[in-house]
Amino acid sequence: MKLSHKKRLWLSLPRVAVISHDLLMVVLVWLGLQWLRYEMQPAAEMPAPDWIELLLVVGLQGIAFRLSGLYSGLWRFASTPDLINLLKASALGLAAIVGALFLYKRLEGVPRSTLALYPFALVMLLGMPRWLYRIWKDGILQANRHEAATRVLILGAGQAGESLLRNLRNSETYVPVGFLDDAPSLKGIRLHGVPVLGRIDEAGEIARETAAGMLAIAMPSLGADAMQRVIALCESTGLPFRMVPRAEDLLDNGLNAGGLKEVAIEDLLGRKPITANWQEIRNWLGGRNVLVTGAGGSIGSELCRQCARNGAASIILVEQDELSLLRMEQELRRDFADISCIPILGDCGDPAVITHALQKSQVEAVFHAAAYKQVPVLEGQLREAVRNNALATDTVARISAQMNVGTFVLISTDKAVNPANVLGASKRLAEMVCQLHARQSRTHFVTVRFGNVLDSAGSVVPLFREQIRLGGPVTVTHPQVTRYFMTIPEASQLILQAASIGAHHAIYTLDMGEPVPIRVLAEQMIRLAGKQPGRDIAIIYSGLRSGEKLHEVLFHDEESYRPTVHPKILQGRVRQVELESLQASLGVLAAAAARYDETTLAEALKKAVPEFEPAHHLAEASAPVIVPFPGRRNRRD
Repeated sequence: MKLSHKKRLWLSLPRVAVISHDLLMVVLVWLGLQWLRYEMQPAAEMPAPDWIELLLVVGLQGIAFRLSGLYSGLWRFASTPDLINLLKASALGLAAIVGALFLYKRLEGVPRSTLALYPFALVMLLGMPRWLYRIWKDGILQANRHEAATRVLILGAGQAGESLLRNLRNSETYVPVGFLDDAPSLKGIRLHGVPVLGRIDEAGEIARETAAGMLAIAMPSLGADAMQRVIALCESTGLPFRMVPRAEDLLDNGLNAGGLKEVAIEDLLGRKPITANWQEIRNWLGGRNVLVTGAGGSIGSELCRQCARNGAASIILVEQDELSLLRMEQELRRDFADISCIPILGDCGDPAVITHALQKSQVEAVFHAAAYKQVPVLEGQLREAVRNNALATDTVARISAQMNVGTFVLISTDKAVNPANVLGASKRLAEMVCQLHARQSRTHFVTVRFGNVLDSAGSVVPLFREQIRLGGPVTVTHPQVTRYFMTIPEASQLILQAASIGAHHAIYTLDMGEPVPIRVLAEQMIRLAGKQPGRDIAIIYSGLRSGEKLHEVLFHDEESYRPTVHPKILQGRVRQVELESLQASLGVLAAAAARYDETTLAEALKKAVPEFEPAHHLAEASAPVIVPFPGRRNRRD
């Protein structure tokens, strides 16, 4: 929209006033210093002003102001960079003035003391009004917002806290009232005028004394254990709380530095987030053509984004859900316009689909993320579990090997170790299929095992979040059940990092620290929602579902894992498999799947994966338990 002539004139008036002020200060400094010099020596008489000299001084200094970028900022936000600009402008102006007056009159009648003091006096007269104006405007802003703004108590008086303070002071909705920090040396000091009031464990008492309405955690590098302690302290105050984002949040989620975000469940994992060796990944992935099956799923879609960010030349998307495929294609074309994006709608278990997809370009890496993964569902859907998780893997792996794909990566699960359910057994069979094709081809077959992926489709986190939104109860299967957790970006990074290592056939997993009790996860999510477990939201222990185990492990006893070049990625030794027997079992399973013969499928799956021990007995032995809900009747809905 074009501005009218009157509006443009109105907007230019403040800048004209600033320039006029600065040039007036130049006149005052130049004449004032000369007057002061002659006042200090009464015997000498001050000559009449040389108007040509004064015009040269004002003009050259004005040009120096312009060249130094002095008018690119606002007085309201005057700070150290503006002071530096003033110093530069004054020094540049003095050099130009000395040169011009030397050419004009060999500096006759120009006191040397005037030249020596000129830049310092000019900086003082120009900087002081700017500083006073900012203090005045800050005072008005503070006064106007003091009543309506949320009073914020900042936990952490380090660099992140100082950055947050600056950000909050420019906000109209928050006003910082103090810091809390455990460092004894900081007690009682002031950071930009805001006092450090005490230790972090005094948050509740100090929050009441300062009438704080929110707590802000400004310790982004804090470890998970310490962060859990701080979160518990914040929860005990009953106040809402936010945190300064970590560096990975700024990059991955587009958050603003110095801003605040809600505390997410991944911030409370029992370990620090895993970071990949991006240079190594880019060296391996850069310029390659890749194919991703299940490209519209939680892992597949993030994998596509990571491949695009790290230099893949083209990405072929294979997905059987048309809306997911469309969404992912549109996102890649929008955010990574320079990358070739080829969508293929179809079932990856269909040989024609995979052959067609691989013929689209010279594919150098296949990431097989397509799979069914819901344990209770697959317990009653044996045929689809075997067909999609195992037989489709055989199809994709076989055709990839035939077409000389360099690297094939299978996305597996920790449930494939000592499987107790159909999901685990079908994914273990998929791992064995990769081992079969690794023996028969030059393609590198890499298997990557995950624990539970936070916030992936169908995972426990979105289920708990929805249950909390509806007021509960939150359903946990068993008080003692534990799982390994990782975030979606971590899972995708693990895939790429493992692929870049370059082993011919290997099984990798992430060092995910200690397994997390699902009960604790539920309690933490309830607290993050600003509620209290058992008081505001009930927790119901519904009993282990069919096929579920209390605890998962990452490696089989015979796999004897060892570290890799990446400190957080572990490699397991591949177990021996009887290849002829496996090929025979695959034939029986394929024929039974074609007939929808679940009896034969069950027998053949058990024969192919002899360690498969269905866990129905565990589910039957686990009776539902309801945690008392104070003040209300216990609910079984």
